[in-house]
Amino acid sequence: MNDLSPTLEAFNDMTPAEAMMAILPCNGSRAWAEGMAAARPFHTASSLFAAADKVWWALPAHDWQQAFDSHPRIGEKLAMHATKQSLEWSAGEQAAAKPDEQMQATLAEGNREYEQKFGRIFIVCATGKNAPEMIEVLHRRLNNDPETELKETAEQQRQITQIRLRKWLGPLS
Repeated sequence: MNDLSPTLEAFNDMTPAEAMMAILPCNGSRAWAEGMAAARPFHTASSLFAAADKVWWALPAHDWQQAFDSHPRIGEKLAMHATKQSLEWSAGEQAAAKPDEQMQATLAEGNREYEQKFGRIFIVCATGKNAPEMIEVLHRRLNNDPETELKETAEQQRQITQIRLRKWLGPLS
């Protein structure tokens, strides 16, 4: 079975700068996007997904931070360094949460507490999670030490990236 999508085929044919900008919304880290552009060509979606993880885990924490900064806070719609596409995907990923006013206030307070403790916004792969589930994850992760939490945040970002790569590729032919 050939799983080379038209998007992946076009991605392989782009200049490095075009490829970097095309894939950037999937993660938010310029270093990750540059690494993905440099890793081309990809002949299967599976090879793209594997490379995405390999490039991600090879990055230093400051490049992870750039990806983290491309997300809006849970329950919000704006982010420090987001593309239009990544904001649209974030809105869709958080859509299942449907927090009421009290849940929004709890999320906002948890976000503040998290940012004070860890110096960055709370990142969670929100796809399929409702507001109470996200609040439970947030409260659990507030108990982490900084190193453990950085690794957990990076793993959540990795999961988000994989979901977004699938959206970006569209239907496989």
